[in-house]
Amino acid sequence: MPLPVLIVLMVLGVMGLALLYWYAFGRSDVEEKQRNQPRKDRSTLLRQANKQLAANPRDHKALLTLADIYFADQAWEKAMKTYGILVGLCATNQDIEEWFVTTRYALAALQLKRPEEAYKSLMVARTLKADSFDINTNLGYLEHRRGNHERAAQLLNQAHQDSPDHIPTRRYLGRALFKLNRYQDAGRHLKAVIDQDPSDKESLFYLGQIYSELGRSDQALIIFTHLRPDPALGPNSALYAGTIRLAKRESDKAALDFELGLRHENIPEQVELELRYRLAQVYTSQQELGRALTQLTEINKKNPGYKDVASQIARSKELHSNKNLQTYLISSTSEFSALCRRMVNTFFKNATIKITDIAMHKNDYADILAEVETARWEDIILFRFIRGSGQVGELVVRDLNARLKETHSGRGFCITAGTYSESAVHFVEARLIDLLDKDQLLEIFNRLE
Repeated sequence: MPLPVLIVLMVLGVMGLALLYWYAFGRSDVEEKQRNQPRKDRSTLLRQANKQLAANPRDHKALLTLADIYFADQAWEKAMKTYGILVGLCATNQDIEEWFVTTRYALAALQLKRPEEAYKSLMVARTLKADSFDINTNLGYLEHRRGNHERAAQLLNQAHQDSPDHIPTRRYLGRALFKLNRYQDAGRHLKAVIDQDPSDKESLFYLGQIYSELGRSDQALIIFTHLRPDPALGPNSALYAGTIRLAKRESDKAALDFELGLRHENIPEQVELELRYRLAQVYTSQQELGRALTQLTEINKKNPGYKDVASQIARSKELHSNKNLQTYLISSTSEFSALCRRMVNTFFKNATIKITDIAMHKNDYADILAEVETARWEDIILFRFIRGSGQVGELVVRDLNARLKETHSGRGFCITAGTYSESAVHFVEARLIDLLDKDQLLEIFNRLE
């Protein structure tokens, strides 16, 4: 290669290395200076502001510089104190933007968990500037916390119009709308929040409630089942999941939900009481009266006046000790029907009884039609066995009287594990219907023994 060409190539190589060095290291030096520049500016600003305040403690520009720096540094105590001084100067200094310093004072108070001070200041700030996003979204949040959901929804919706992608605004807007029973709108906002922030379990819990209210129980059940292990939301989620399963008549799965809910620690008292109450209902329906009684007793220890627990305990004890009464009230339809057939055969001594029809009406009562023949008489008798321990009213007895006429029965018996209203008793006074209450039912059970 000729010497001149070689020299040129060497020169170009040296220049290339120089450029590469500048790109790799020189640019980093520039960036380092740029990174250090704001810190130097901040120091300069602080020094200048403090110097100005030493000369004039009411210098609003210096105070605003300090307050803004404290706010940016999240030094909330100092920020709140300094903005508070500026708020106090607003009455005598028109150069201060009152809405701005009042808002910043409120936001610092909010960070310091002083919601009442924040609320009062934001209310004032909004009278000065009603279209501020910061004012509307934070005041809306506080109104939601205070239970003023209509007002919260208005403010948060205005903030949402200004900043549609702001997730905290949509979060509390969705929750406020939920409290107002506007489930479709609430669900739309909360779904968007969860899509952006899947870790927001509280919003997910709200969404589960929304689906439940909208009749979308399968989607709600997926959410509540997912949240069951959560330490904070788990007990309530288990309660909702179990309630949905009860409606689906999945009693075994419902019992599991309630049991899992009760395994958590530090359960809110009302949630624990309701979990135990519903679990006791499931156990009772499954004829596990001992386990039901355990749950009811625990409720009674914590809150003796909770719902009808006292009467439920008495009822469970009685059912636990009387197998026939247990069968009559809570066993399967087939067992109940078989028991009723046995009871019919005890009504008349030395009689031939032929059952001609048995009709179950849902799980409420059974009508049994029988031909009864004795040495002195024979007739068609209609028996109505009511599965309940409450009061039987006149309408039920009137319906029985109509059935007597339809079946051409000469006499009727109405049997219940409860009592009868005065009007029901009065109705049968001139009719061939006998009303048998719980005490008489227990006598029949004794005859069966």
